[in-house]
Amino acid sequence: MTDAAIEQEEVLVQAAQSNEAAFGKLYDRYFEGIFGFIYRRTDDEETAGDLTSQVFLKALQNLKKYEFRGLPFSAWLYRIAANEVNKFYRKKKKKIVFSLEEERVIDLIENDDNDHKEEHLSLLITCMNEMKTDVVEVLELRFFEEKSFKEIAYILDISESGAKMRTYRALEKLKDSFDIKIKDNGEA
Repeated sequence: MTDAAIEQEEVLVQAAQSNEAAFGKLYDRYFEGIFGFIYRRTDDEETAGDLTSQVFLKALQNLKKYEFRGLPFSAWLYRIAANEVNKFYRKKKKKIVFSLEEERVIDLIENDDNDHKEEHLSLLITCMNEMKTDVVEVLELRFFEEKSFKEIAYILDISESGAKMRTYRALEKLKDSFDIKIKDNGEA
């Protein structure tokens, strides 16, 4: 987001802080993104809807505590969403699911010949599904949600340099795993 867009957004937040009815504009603006983020982590529409409702309820309940920190308001919502998803999986004692969209996965690996065969895509998705949750999480925020390193740092409660390091390490792990799978398939 541009600085002007962040300032405009901050006006909406301030209006919502003084009048709950104004929260609807923030809800309308961010519902789809938050729902998609949660849906990719649950792969269940009903669960995603329930958790998205919970995110916006918590946001509304805590809006007066929200403080502008130079980041888009959405970073705060994504942080709440990430926490809600983690809490959901802790209660269920299950591993987080990541539902990956093919077009976005392709963007993660540079392929010199631009020939994205179906089996390459399948291998790439397999690689991501085998990675640890925290590794996939940072890739998801950076490439699927298109968050800045500063936003990722805020959402994950780490330093900005930590967000950069995690992202680059995650990309390297993904590339290494993908290269191994390609070699194992005899395509190297």
